Amino acid sequence: MPFVYILQCRDGSFYTGSTLDLERRLAEHQFGEGCDYTRRRRPVELVWSSEFARIDDAYGWERRIHGWTRAKKRLLIEGRYDELSGWSRRHRDGASAD
Repeated sequence: MPFVYILQCRDGSFYTGSTLDLERRLAEHQFGEGCDYTRRRRPVELVWSSEFARIDDAYGWERRIHGWTRAKKRLLIEGRYDELSGWSRRHRDGASAD
């Protein structure tokens, strides 16, 4: 199943990604095989993930979350979905929060 995830990097920044294999992708980030952004900011910690029914839904949410402010990402990480305009309805359509 496809996932969208948010990592918190050593410098406190957030990285958002999507994958079909969450465990493998997290290991890649930890070992510096992920992407340039996380490679320079290791170690990283998984702070949020959600599984989606379809890869295109997961990728769409990844792109959307990329454009969010740090404060809005923090609401998502903290599970404060009712404070995220648009998330609750769309979230029910294809995802489950972890």
